[in-house]
Amino acid sequence: MKLVIFGLITTDLFIIGNLPILRQEPLNVKVIEPSNYRLKSQKMKRFRKLFFSLFYLGNPPWDTNQSPPELLDFIANNPPGRALDLGCGTGTNVITLAQNGWQAIGVDFIAKPIQTARQKAHKAGISAEFLVDDVTYLKDMRGTFELILDLGCYHSLTPKGMARYRANIQRLLAPEGTYLLYVFFKLDAEMSGSGLLESDIAVFQDQLELVKREDGTERGLRRAAWLTFQKAK
Repeated sequence: MKLVIFGLITTDLFIIGNLPILRQEPLNVKVIEPSNYRLKSQKMKRFRKLFFSLFYLGNPPWDTNQSPPELLDFIANNPPGRALDLGCGTGTNVITLAQNGWQAIGVDFIAKPIQTARQKAHKAGISAEFLVDDVTYLKDMRGTFELILDLGCYHSLTPKGMARYRANIQRLLAPEGTYLLYVFFKLDAEMSGSGLLESDIAVFQDQLELVKREDGTERGLRRAAWLTFQKAK
């Protein structure tokens, strides 16, 4: 079945169980030029919220209930402090951080995974804070964090959302703090939907130092990278 999502892209819709899933890559279909269907940011936000809400009716492929080795390695080599997980989902990494002495806060703009995260934290017997909020705003977030973690949130934002998000990173990351980011890239510069260009990463280096980069692939489909940034004193 072919589907037009707000005029942005024609793609495939298929069913896993009772959950409709949008295929990440178009299969021999026509991409409709975004310039012909300018979306207001509010409409795009509603689409993103619907898209991720549908995933959380089932078990999203990114919700493995296991913290990645990159985060575990960071925890093993750094003293505890304050940590902020942007796009925390069901809270697996927030719980891991709290179990290792971190004062951890998780943020997601979908209510259902936040509810699940609170239940998981209670069951694990740990203290952590989970908030329903938009990572491009975070107006009520106070203080700074020694670690800001993002496993796949930044690359799903609109260009304007990315700019607001980067301003929040600069505001909330403590001096000498670490920003640990996992992203995947667009297959090409004209591709609509989630994914970054190298330029979307380069802009961080106006404010932060890139101290480590590990390149790989996202489930073998497209380029991905783990990026470790550090803020100056």
